[in-house]
Amino acid sequence: MTTLRSSVTRTATLEPHVVDMSEMIEKFALQQLAWTYCHAIDRGDLRLLRSLYHDDAIDDHGPMFRGSPDEYVAWLPSMLANWEATSHVISNMLFLIDGHQAEGELAVLAYHRTPAPGSREVIARGRYLDRYEKREGIWRFLRRSLVLDSMEERSTPIGSGPSLDEGIEKGRADAEDACFTRLAMFGRQRGLPGAPA
Repeated sequence: MTTLRSSVTRTATLEPHVVDMSEMIEKFALQQLAWTYCHAIDRGDLRLLRSLYHDDAIDDHGPMFRGSPDEYVAWLPSMLANWEATSHVISNMLFLIDGHQAEGELAVLAYHRTPAPGSREVIARGRYLDRYEKREGIWRFLRRSLVLDSMEERSTPIGSGPSLDEGIEKGRADAEDACFTRLAMFGRQRGLPGAPA
């Protein structure tokens, strides 16, 4: 049986150190929070997205948006309406934890495609600089801010032959996405009646 050193983890260092089970658990919970944020944005699940923030949190996307979680969720539909598809991918994740407070630097690649005709791709590379707080045993965002490291915009490539994605179901930013219609537990999480069993 593994004994956890303490219910309060203090690993506010990036230097190599002995990692115990409690630190691994806390860091995994923070990773899950980050991955769930990407899923919620790309699938348009604003209820789930809102649940990831403390009520007194701030989301800071620079000049585009800065405000409370409720304001962020209210603003997102108008911004997401500009895109036919989005894909947010988190790669490098560094977390520093001090008790019930934590900070994270998370590298993000955010892909956006406008609708046809004249479809364009916008690829942003940046970092989320996050502050988290654990309340009642649950980590949530206390402050999420975006730093842009580079951006690329280009026309969507159009091939001359058969499309590689021909016949493959397209992703959607709503409850009709295959994630919810093909995976019963995801469908129930989204609150869909009659989700596959």
